[in-house]
Amino acid sequence: MTHCRTRLWVDGELKTEDFPLQETSDHLAEDGALVWVDMCNPDHDVLCQLAVELGFDQHAIEDTVAHAERTKATRYATHTFMTVYATALAPPLANDLESRLLLARVSIFVLPAGIVTVRHELDPQQPVFDIDEVVRRWDENADLLKMGAPALLHGLLDVIVDGQFDTIQQLDDAIEALEDGLFDDRAVTRTIQRSTYRLRKELVELRRVVLPMREVINTIMRRRAEHAETVGLDSWYADLYDHVIRAAEWTESLRDMITTVFETNLSLQDARLNTIMKKLTGWAAIIAVPTAVTGWYGQNVPYPGFQSVVGLVSSAVIIVLISGLLYAVFKRKGWL
Repeated sequence: MTHCRTRLWVDGELKTEDFPLQETSDHLAEDGALVWVDMCNPDHDVLCQLAVELGFDQHAIEDTVAHAERTKATRYATHTFMTVYATALAPPLANDLESRLLLARVSIFVLPAGIVTVRHELDPQQPVFDIDEVVRRWDENADLLKMGAPALLHGLLDVIVDGQFDTIQQLDDAIEALEDGLFDDRAVTRTIQRSTYRLRKELVELRRVVLPMREVINTIMRRRAEHAETVGLDSWYADLYDHVIRAAEWTESLRDMITTVFETNLSLQDARLNTIMKKLTGWAAIIAVPTAVTGWYGQNVPYPGFQSVVGLVSSAVIIVLISGLLYAVFKRKGWL
């Protein structure tokens, strides 16, 4: 089922909202008009009808409905098309190996006098991408809307990038908690291994949608420079680009961190195994002493103290002395 929202600004002031989709092209033709159309999980027929009305390229429509489309920006003759992803982390799942990363694809058609957003949500009642936050940003910076569609686009992308930052921060906190537990002797190795695997999986998925954002913002900025658009938004887009670069660099550093955690965990397991082997070897050596002594005294041949209390005492003393000596030596070397 298609969920639609629409807004119309004229000279930067909100005039109406939730107007019918059929009026979109009429409003776009008005002087000083700025239009926003949002569709969540649109029916294919509704999307195609709007595409024909606004002259969207057929390839862009195919990318909008395709599955697992990558993050990108493509320029067409009458509009620019973008695919970006909003991100969030779900609460812990029953299967601790399953990725908690939630993605919501947002397809954006940028027109000279407005933008059209097409969102894909698994549950529209609990969306991953909070479109209300975008509207709130636009309302807070209403003076920027006089600069047209680029202002709408900036507010939209700014919310998406902020959401990616929040997701990266949560992964960072999770990795740091994992690092703290590495050297805790009470930590369960299996839990650390499974958490490390899940975090690596989530980070790989996140990097696929975060890293290409640099090229998306670059495409927008190049287009603005080529068309000599108003410079009033240059600083805003420069700040957005800086955020995108920081997000990309942060994900790269997290990849190194999780790799370090994985390798350190393996090294600690080897160290713990070596410690266990040393202890087993030490106790085996100590146990071998009474075995050897009793075996010697158990021979069916006469020996000093044979069949007398002296033999029993001497064998017991030898066992205690040698075993005690070995225990002291191993304890001093840290084997026990």
